[in-house]
Amino acid sequence: QANKWIKNLEKPNKLMVVKLSDSDYLRTLENCITFGSPCLIENIGEELDPILDPVLLKQTFRQTGDSGMSGADYVRLGDNVFQYCKDFKLYLTTRLQNPHYMPEVSVKVTLINFMITPEALEDQLLNLVAAKEEPELEDKRNLLISDSADCKRKLKQIEDRILEILSATKGNILEDDGAIEILSSSKTLAEELSVKEESSQDTQQHITKVRNEYRPVAVHSSLMFFAVTSLANIDPMYQFSLDWFISLYIQTLNRKDFKTDLKNRIDFLNEFFTHSIYTNVCRSVFEKDKLLFSFLVTISIIRGNGWLKHTVNVETEGIEDEDLRYLLTDGFILENKHENPAPDWLTPKSWSDICRASDLPSLAGLREHVQRHYMRWQKMFNALEPIKNIPEPWNEPKFHLQKLILMRAVRPDKITSAVIDFVGERLGKEYVDPPTFQLEKSYADSHCASPLIFILSPGSDPMASLMKFAELKQASLVTISLGQGQGPIAEKKVKAACLAGDWVVLQNCHLAESWLPVLEKLVQEVLPNPDLTKPDFRMWLTSYPSKNFPGYILQSSVKMTNEPPKGLRNNILRSYLSYPISSSEFYKSCSKPLEWQRLLFSLCFFHALVLERRNYGPLGWNVPYQFTEADLVISVRQLQMFLNDYEKVPMDALLYLTGECNYGGRVTDDHDRRLIASLLSNFYNHKSYREQNYKFSESETYFVPADAREHAAFVDYVKNLPIESEPGVFGLHDNADIARAYRETNTLFEGVLKTLPKEGTSASRGSSDIALELVSDILEKLPPPFKIEEVLFKYPVQYDESMNTVLLQELGRFNILLSVIRGSLTDLQKAIHGYVVQSVEIEEVYNSVLVGRVPAMWASRSYLTRKPLGGYILDLVHRIHFFNTWIKSGQPNVFWISGFFFAQSFLTGAMQNYARANKIPIDHLVFTFNVMNSAEKNDLAKPSRGVYIDGLYLDGARWDRKKEQLAETIPKVLFDKMPIIWLMPSERPESAVEGVYNCPVYKTSARRGHLSTTGHSTN
Repeated sequence: QANKWIKNLEKPNKLMVVKLSDSDYLRTLENCITFGSPCLIENIGEELDPILDPVLLKQTFRQTGDSGMSGADYVRLGDNVFQYCKDFKLYLTTRLQNPHYMPEVSVKVTLINFMITPEALEDQLLNLVAAKEEPELEDKRNLLISDSADCKRKLKQIEDRILEILSATKGNILEDDGAIEILSSSKTLAEELSVKEESSQDTQQHITKVRNEYRPVAVHSSLMFFAVTSLANIDPMYQFSLDWFISLYIQTLNRKDFKTDLKNRIDFLNEFFTHSIYTNVCRSVFEKDKLLFSFLVTISIIRGNGWLKHTVNVETEGIEDEDLRYLLTDGFILENKHENPAPDWLTPKSWSDICRASDLPSLAGLREHVQRHYMRWQKMFNALEPIKNIPEPWNEPKFHLQKLILMRAVRPDKITSAVIDFVGERLGKEYVDPPTFQLEKSYADSHCASPLIFILSPGSDPMASLMKFAELKQASLVTISLGQGQGPIAEKKVKAACLAGDWVVLQNCHLAESWLPVLEKLVQEVLPNPDLTKPDFRMWLTSYPSKNFPGYILQSSVKMTNEPPKGLRNNILRSYLSYPISSSEFYKSCSKPLEWQRLLFSLCFFHALVLERRNYGPLGWNVPYQFTEADLVISVRQLQMFLNDYEKVPMDALLYLTGECNYGGRVTDDHDRRLIASLLSNFYNHKSYREQNYKFSESETYFVPADAREHAAFVDYVKNLPIESEPGVFGLHDNADIARAYRETNTLFEGVLKTLPKEGTSASRGSSDIALELVSDILEKLPPPFKIEEVLFKYPVQYDESMNTVLLQELGRFNILLSVIRGSLTDLQKAIHGYVVQSVEIEEVYNSVLVGRVPAMWASRSYLTRKPLGGYILDLVHRIHFFNTWIKSGQPNVFWISGFFFAQSFLTGAMQNYARANKIPIDHLVFTFNVMNSAEKNDLAKPSRGVYIDGLYLDGARWDRKKEQLAETIPKVLFDKMPIIWLMPSERPESAVEGVYNCPVYKTSARRGHLSTTGHSTN
């Protein structure tokens, strides 16, 4: 709107519009400065071109002419000096959502926030709905506004005229007949205008009263707009323009319904518009963000008193900002002093969450209730539907959002289903069941000047469906895959397609970021020009999410996401219904039909399985690989070729090509490579086509159907498979579903949190007060730095004791971290009080503290961690306490390996001590292990060789202390603490030890890292 306003304002003055990316923008700017024309520079970033400084700072100077007279003003722009006209005006606009301009930029310009406010948008939308629903009243209102302005103008003229007469009259004014006559007529006219103004006020009040009856529509729609625009904080591709929003709004107002009374009409408009926005946005966002959007809309409506399909009485009170932020951030506490009443089932984290929630005014007394009635809460903990088993009185309707807080504390794995119920009960079930993607509808919403963008995700490829759709529409399709040197070729083909009315597809736009400004210019200037573009022309774009994708294209386009189907069944079904498997000729062209059909089904099942394992995060794959349909297609063709060319099934060759080349070629992690080979061997083996109903898992659900022969029979079998698959079919424990639910919960709430304004809206305490309190609490808990000189004196560097060196190195690293934390928090306190300027880094610390996240400034100097801020500070205090105990009491008998900053140096030190003591080359040594099942820290003396370590946890398994071996995990127990382990340096054995599992050890549950400068993995 700013650009439009400036263009309309300066249109008579021949405004010139440029961008910093234009090759001739400096020449245009020079001409504007010389001739005094206004200039608008659009789409600037957070940093300005330094060449503009002389203009922004008005660094003009005068040059003396030949006659010696003082000359005109001049300015230097780069190497050029030219005349500066005083009529010149410079406008700069940006499309950035929340730009952060440094003080040195701010002092050069006048900053104006042109982002539309909720009140202004509400007025615009009210004008539109009133003009559509009550056109006569709206016309009368506009006429009254015009008449009122005219009356005020005339009254001002009368006042000016009277003042002019009074100042011009000489002598006694009563003797001036002309002046008296003018004053009398002015008085009469003023009285007439005043009477007219009073009568118009009555009419205006009546019109305003009628218009305000439609205000609920405007209020609700305004809330929807700001919910939609906040999605850009989650993904840069989720950008929607006000023009697009107004267009949908007008389409809604044009809809007719058979309800005549006003209340039903308002309900109809609100319901239709909400669903229209939902369906349009859902096709533009990824699957993971669709429930997030529904939840965000519901919260926005409740907080803003908008329209709900199913209203709960207590929700007229809205949602407290403090409750919402607690739900999304999980609160913040450094120490829990209250005793856990049921440690056998209530985890320390859950108990801490309950204690933190008790500090909320809306949940006062919760902690005491759990302490008294923990058996009732255990029933909720064990229930299949815990949301329906919340103990009284917390199950009352007034605790609407509080129920989600209780769910997050007691059963965080069921938050997603609770959010689905929360949205469904208020907006309707259709808002938790997203509509299926239809390319035809997206095409119908587009036009020649509106590009269609496929936002890509791993495994998605819309080209096959797009080519089929182009064939259906009998459109000529031109395809260009962007990359190095393809920009000029693409530009020519786009212009040619515009003139011919063809369709053009620009693939992988994210790979040509430097050319995207040219594409933006084409969309702005060429596509809307009817002389250059035929109506049948369509521009299709494909791109992965990119921060540098032009905002103008995103806001003026139809965005679509076409992700791979969710679920094992749908993925297998897609494989069977896609080319070449769907081709009858290809399917029947194998010389060994039995082996072909059953191994093909096994391969499709394997492909679906490796895709779905990504949903389990690090439990599925250490690295989320982008397996695609192309991997399946090449494996299918190789399978058919080998079956046709060999008399016996060459299983080893098939395993190698499929597991090591086609799929394994994407795998970079050694453990993932081992996993994919193990998974494939379960599907690609001789039993899979020889046995009847060969099973893929222990359950009776998944097997190779023995009675299926034709393509249709396999499709029918797949359609009867369950929609949701149990973890067992993926080779995972039931606990994997809990871990996946935790990830989904965190993703959902982190996304909603990004959409909220940074400043708190609580009437009691602002964000700054909360931040100051948290900062003071952290600084109070933060230990002082280590005195390394004193430690060096007590633990000098010795040849036969490498642990002294390890200790000194660790203390140095912790001192750097403590200095960064203390310095940033102190600067933050000063910035909040206004003593220093708040930098970008300090602002990031401020925002991170508010949401309970470890700031990036700390993380860059910290050990690896995935803990929230509260847990991180407690962990840091415990680590420093461990080293302080070491310094005061001597080297510990049992080392807390999780407390080390760089654990690899500790392990090397332990190995080095043994190597030097026994004069063995260190590269000939490896660690052997002995698990000390019943040993306690205080009972163990220092070992004769090696070290005792503590602090390891098993993920995905547990240690059976009776059998002294690995075992399956206990239900609902995700991590199992390992007993103390004795690490014993030994000479490398000549052959591998049998009966031992080589278990990888990671610093965090992420299960992946990158190679550091020391040659070790960061994780």
